[in-house]
Amino acid sequence: MSYFDAASGAPLHPVARQALLASLDEGWADPARLYREGRRARILLDAARETAAEAVRCRPDELVFTSSGTRAAHTAVAGALAGRHRIGRHLIVSAVEHSSVLHAADAHEAGGGSVTRVAVDRRGRVAPASYAAALRPGTALACLQSANHEVGTEQPVADVAAVCRESGVPLLVDAAQSLGWGPVEGDWSLLTASAHKWGGPAGVGLLAVRKGTRFAPQEPADERESGRAAGFENLPAIVAAAASLRAVRAEAAAEAARLRELTERIRARVPQLVPDVEVVGDPRRRLPGVVTFSCLYVDGETLLHELDREGFSVSSGSSCTSSTLTPSHVLKAMGVLSEGNVRVSLPMGTDAEDVERFLRVLPGAVAGVREKLGAPAPAATVRQDVLVVDALGKRCPIPVIELARVIGDVPVGGLVRVLSDDEAARLDIPAWCAMREQEYVGEEPADDGRAYLVRRVL
Repeated sequence: MSYFDAASGAPLHPVARQALLASLDEGWADPARLYREGRRARILLDAARETAAEAVRCRPDELVFTSSGTRAAHTAVAGALAGRHRIGRHLIVSAVEHSSVLHAADAHEAGGGSVTRVAVDRRGRVAPASYAAALRPGTALACLQSANHEVGTEQPVADVAAVCRESGVPLLVDAAQSLGWGPVEGDWSLLTASAHKWGGPAGVGLLAVRKGTRFAPQEPADERESGRAAGFENLPAIVAAAASLRAVRAEAAAEAARLRELTERIRARVPQLVPDVEVVGDPRRRLPGVVTFSCLYVDGETLLHELDREGFSVSSGSSCTSSTLTPSHVLKAMGVLSEGNVRVSLPMGTDAEDVERFLRVLPGAVAGVREKLGAPAPAATVRQDVLVVDALGKRCPIPVIELARVIGDVPVGGLVRVLSDDEAARLDIPAWCAMREQEYVGEEPADDGRAYLVRRVL
């Protein structure tokens, strides 16, 4: 079995396992107590904090441990906004932030605050000028991830931090995906991360708040972790998280070069091996082990099951999953194809032969899914010079499959009007037009759902 979903959670690093087991014997007592067992636990906690702070490049007293990366993000957003409430209630986030940050933004907006969501280009990257344009006198906080969790695109954090600093606005950086590879550059003010992303145990998050940043914790007062993270510290997990962070950093340079070669191999060969594929994300400014692509005319959930049966664990931002019928917010913001989406995120130590085997298996898996889906005879009627395709009640990728099958039935310059009530069609039909060099005219209301107009060019 080949585990290719490190962006969701990396396998536990051997150093983390060793540190976890060792600290279970030494770190069970309350580190706030003055007796011998408490002092021993406090030594372990302080050492872990110093190790993590060195990796983050902040002072130990600026860093606290939380119960998760999500908790760190929620605490950071709420605390920073509350600390600067006299400045204003305006928050800036990118459109591709992790859901934990976007949910915190939604809660802020529901409470009467205002939010600007900065758009990204088709590579998933923001422009520093867009952040500059979003800043205003009432801006309390700006947020930007260091690298995207779905497509691997790295963001220009240092440039955005400089723009924010010039306006006196703190920048919160979600470094969950990148911290294991290296420190976040730039003059950021707050930073969050999650240990299970770099091979530490789940249930440990980091929150760094640099001195001079106004911050007002919003949880009930607690004497632990500078009042910023309530509850008894999970000391064995914290020690393991810090030890594994130091270990992966020592291996990062060599592993980054090796994994970049493997993901570049996937990026180059998948379009050669599988027809009708779009590789997404920035081709250069990206995380070493992440590569994402989308396949036309494929049900993403079915493809993941097929790959799982072949021994590969991958993930998807496709709209076709059992839990949601809407496209990934990241893929939607980028304006790229969402159907049949596959994210490959290689953990440290991935063997090159596993990648080669994946490339051998993938074409057959995609072809098998396409064959299973078939190409249902479209319910098409000609209305004057417009071919109408009724795809109401059909989920992706069926509306696109039916569009592809009938586009040749209209003359060059003719229109196809696709009726669909699937939210994914709003993203996937324009993406198909871009891939097939056809003209996407736009959408319009219909009696049921929406009508998407496509003009045949070729």
